Amino acid sequence: METVRFRHAHFSARFPVDCLYTPSHFWLRPADGSDGQAASGDAAPRLWHVGFTKFATRMLGELVEMVLEVQPGQTIAGGDRLGTVEGFKAVSDLFCVVDGTLAAANPALTAEACLTHSDPYGAGWLYSVQGTPAPGHLDVHGYIALLTATIDQLQASRYSDGDGHAAGDPPGDDA
Repeated sequence: METVRFRHAHFSARFPVDCLYTPSHFWLRPADGSDGQAASGDAAPRLWHVGFTKFATRMLGELVEMVLEVQPGQTIAGGDRLGTVEGFKAVSDLFCVVDGTLAAANPALTAEACLTHSDPYGAGWLYSVQGTPAPGHLDVHGYIALLTATIDQLQASRYSDGDGHAAGDPPGDDA
């Protein structure tokens, strides 16, 4: 699997080039293993596996449980809430990133939920959808640019005093 290495601040990861990515830190790839880049312009619906990016798994921590409130066969659209995921660090809503029909939850996660952390771009996919990617997906380079900006914002907020100034900077000195 061809990947692009990313390293910024205290985070490093490899991102597969055959995936599409979303600003909400999901990846998606055709379930048949074909190149998602070529498929992104296809009009014909196909089966997509969807999972968390390595950045998302780092923020969430290891997955403990996933609860889908949508049943296979139901029509869903990008942005629809599918259920929740619980990690060691947080419980989060799980959203759809493909317009189509929910095919299945990953059955392997029932027995081994840590696959989302140990193999996020392989056996650790979350759910599959028959359809087309929702608008706004990115290629690997677009996602890396987004991730760089996200980490920069996190660092800036961590080191600011809450009003947009770096800790120690005098207020009102915005020159």
